[in-house]
Amino acid sequence: MSTLILITSAPTSIHAWHALGIAKALQQKQEDFRVFFYQDGVSVANALQWVPDDQRHLTREWQSLQIRLPVCVSAALARGITDQENAQRHNIQQHNLADQFELVGLGELADAVQSAHRLLQF
Repeated sequence: MSTLILITSAPTSIHAWHALGIAKALQQKQEDFRVFFYQDGVSVANALQWVPDDQRHLTREWQSLQIRLPVCVSAALARGITDQENAQRHNIQQHNLADQFELVGLGELADAVQSAHRLLQF
């Protein structure tokens, strides 16, 4: 059974951390799953977030899973998150998309929803 984990909560939300926990559990069980970052969830992909040394860093936790980390390009750009290609395209001075995350269109979310057996939104 394939699962789509749709992360729409900001990184400061406990729901965003629950999504990570589910992803880790599915990975440990070697179950098929995908993730997609949308709405405020795209902020997880901001490389410029600062987290105190005594706290867990959600972005790094996702990166450590070594899975594909697709992020909605429109939602990211609206929240000031961009990769180098989109920064050039939209005349933005810098890019700040965290390593291993990739900006994609909503078509990818539609495909993921259609192929998943279950969808979990956090």
